Amino acid sequence: MLLGEVIGTVVASQKCEDLQGSKLLIVDQLDIAGNSLGKYLVAVDAVGAGEGDRVLFVTGSSARITEFTSQRPVDAVIMGIVDSWEIFGDRKYEKWSATK
Repeated sequence: MLLGEVIGTVVASQKCEDLQGSKLLIVDQLDIAGNSLGKYLVAVDAVGAGEGDRVLFVTGSSARITEFTSQRPVDAVIMGIVDSWEIFGDRKYEKWSATK
């Protein structure tokens, strides 16, 4: 699993039938401290994430294992919205705090 931040959406009026009804989000991959790695991808949203949310996502064949993406042509899926994370007792991110 990887950490990321949703920074935008993709609208595709023409797409594979298997992707109809899928919300596509642009994700910026983050390092463990919450800094951007400058690596962007489009992921199918399986959990109702939105812009600004910190998320857990997977890529590759793991992206096709969720109930929502099984047997679909998906290479990246958002499978969790992060509430917080800490490293060695140091809180690196808290969703409900005023600063991220």
